[in-house]
Amino acid sequence: MQNEKQNGSMRSKSMNYIMNTKNWLKPLIFILIISLAGVGMIGIQTYVDAPPEATFKDQQGNVVFTKANIQGGQEVFHQKALMEYGSFFGDGAQRGPDFTAEALHLMTLYMMDYYVIEQTKKTGTEPDATGKMLINEQVKLELKQNNYNKEENFVELSPAEVYAYNGIVKYYTDFFIDDNDGVGFPPKDFIKSKESTSNLATFYYWGAWVCVTSRPGETFSYTHNWPFDPMAGNTPTSPVILWSVLGMLAFVLMCGIVLYFIGQYNQLPNKFFKPPTRDLFTIDRVAKFTPTATQKATYKFFAVAVLLFFLQVCGGLVTINDFIHWLDAFGIHITDDVPVNISRSWHIMLSLFWISTCWIASSIFILPILAKKEVPGQLRLINTIFWLLVVLVGGSLIGMTLGPLGVMGKLWYLLGHQGWEFVDFGKAYQGLLMIIFALWGVVVYRGLKPAFVRGERWSLPKWIMYSVVGIPILFLSGFVAKPETNFVIADFWRWMVIHMWVEAFFEVFITVIVSYLMVLMGLVSRNAAVRVVYFATILFLGTGLLGISHNFYWNAKPVATMALGSVFSTLQFVPLILLTVEAYRFKNMPRLAVGDVAHNQLGNFGFPEVFKFLIAVNFWNFFGAGVLGIIINLPIMNYFEHGTYLTINHAHAALMGVYGNISIAALLFASRLTVKHNKWNAKIVNFSFWSINIGLMLMVVLDLFPAGAIQFKAVVEQGLWFGRSSEFVDFGTFKALTYMRGIGATVFFAGGVVPLTYFIVSRWNSLKDRTTNILEMDAAITYEINHGITNEEEQEIEKEIEESELVNG
Repeated sequence: MQNEKQNGSMRSKSMNYIMNTKNWLKPLIFILIISLAGVGMIGIQTYVDAPPEATFKDQQGNVVFTKANIQGGQEVFHQKALMEYGSFFGDGAQRGPDFTAEALHLMTLYMMDYYVIEQTKKTGTEPDATGKMLINEQVKLELKQNNYNKEENFVELSPAEVYAYNGIVKYYTDFFIDDNDGVGFPPKDFIKSKESTSNLATFYYWGAWVCVTSRPGETFSYTHNWPFDPMAGNTPTSPVILWSVLGMLAFVLMCGIVLYFIGQYNQLPNKFFKPPTRDLFTIDRVAKFTPTATQKATYKFFAVAVLLFFLQVCGGLVTINDFIHWLDAFGIHITDDVPVNISRSWHIMLSLFWISTCWIASSIFILPILAKKEVPGQLRLINTIFWLLVVLVGGSLIGMTLGPLGVMGKLWYLLGHQGWEFVDFGKAYQGLLMIIFALWGVVVYRGLKPAFVRGERWSLPKWIMYSVVGIPILFLSGFVAKPETNFVIADFWRWMVIHMWVEAFFEVFITVIVSYLMVLMGLVSRNAAVRVVYFATILFLGTGLLGISHNFYWNAKPVATMALGSVFSTLQFVPLILLTVEAYRFKNMPRLAVGDVAHNQLGNFGFPEVFKFLIAVNFWNFFGAGVLGIIINLPIMNYFEHGTYLTINHAHAALMGVYGNISIAALLFASRLTVKHNKWNAKIVNFSFWSINIGLMLMVVLDLFPAGAIQFKAVVEQGLWFGRSSEFVDFGTFKALTYMRGIGATVFFAGGVVPLTYFIVSRWNSLKDRTTNILEMDAAITYEINHGITNEEEQEIEKEIEESELVNG
């Protein structure tokens, strides 16, 4: 005891300050104010500095194309879900080209052709190699020249640029209509109107113009000279290199600071981390646990979620078929009937649907445990949410299929396909999801209200409420943009949803859920859980909110955005280092907890399968989100890799590795307490665990990372247009690696997804009887472990923390 007090006095004053919950509000408010002010600045500058959608004229004043043509092309791009086939400003799918990079390279080639033809006419002979090099230099200068007249809102094009525009229109008209044989993408008659292809080509031309012409008052383009294309004069700028160096400097500095506090944190006595001895969720407690009506009602959410998981992976398998046609070996020819942009839309959106369903259901499941009561009216609201989710998923999948095929006519935006990656479903379904989130918030608030303690703002129930409220608030950002909104501005609002969810509030929500599961399983004390949540929130919000900037490096945002992104997006790796340092303590929590109740074997712990998935979350948070994320976050690295498989590699490892594993862990936790004890099959679940995580790693190691690496090399050598071209993607090593992905995909799907789906769905008729008496649910959690300091052991620890601060004060 004396040694523990000495350790407490040795801790730094700053550590004691942040350990005391009374001091938490000011730092959190400070971080939120600074971060939100920075994001607000980015938003304002996005509107002020957005590249103009102007009228483009030739030197005689004749209109070449108008703003209406640009917007019309953008509408075709979204209606036909072409962002799920190729990409624009590097964002989107990677089966097809990056349309801005391709159009820029075509623009350069056509302009060179124009001058070669003109010179040949004058001299009678075609220019030699030296002459063509001089022409290329002339084209570079011409491309960089910004002839935008702000007062009259028009851009003047040179004769060579007009020639290039007409060439690009013909190129895409041939691709979609005149030379379309219906083999592969696009299907025959995918776009029927030449006016539509002309507008689409105009939109691509405008995107290329944004990428290459100099931003007013600067020596580089709106996109900081992205994409890399030396023939067009697009090479990295000095700010790209400068902020890469400064970003790495900030990362190393912050690592040192965080590791210092970890050292201070580790001086806490072991009893700070250990739960009260009677909290351990043993096998006996699991067997005797009796679910309430609302808890039992969540099982249908989990059963549907795992079915959606199954369909999501099937969507991915169909998408890969467009590359390597593996289904042809089974006599299944599906490519012409299900275009790759539709199957990929399913793959993307179903991942969000099944993960969100697990999170909604798991948060509802724990409410009676927290509140120690069943709140009247909850069951009706929960069932309403379920059926709204069914309508949402079913309607979205139908709309995302029929919309790009042109079946929905003018309703494509409302009920079909919005055309934005990760926000693919129709606007009406987006509104329905907002209603579901609102109802979820109501259910969670009603369920948690009895557990709230006045004056205690940092309890686990409060943290759950904070994170649940934050998710729908950020989702409001998705309703700002319209189909005709400038692409650069609309993309800002899209990322406000995606990034703020995935890399800010979802991270906080995950930390809360993991921490609470650890408390419920009896593996960690409430004291430790609350503080871990707070520290993680500070780090995730402090780095994640402004870290949104790394998504804006190349889509026509000002230099200040790159400065913020280079520093704060790199710092997003710091919380993941903290998780890794804590991994050893995390791994040994069951052993520590079991030892507290005089059991020497881990076999008495009731949730070993759940804990495996939680360990996987820790691993993939570090490796998938961290290691594979930081290598693409620095501006100079991102400049060359943006729009390549290195991004897809990071996305798969982070989304499935972190969010997928935590969703399955939550699903299994609730299922373990709901399914009859004698119907639980640990072998199936364990086999599924290893197959899912080994399969995911095999996909990363055998295809996604090496494919991204060789694609990165191709970009550095020739430009993004080449690294994304059919010439590169459909042949050679890249295609061979795509075949290799099948090994990991087979292990993942056949060994992991299929058994897990079978197990959860087949247990629907093997659920425990529900109880109407909350005291029969679980006698061991009738005392409050989740709010207030009612337990004597935790009271003593809290008092020690406060006294330690006074000693050092």
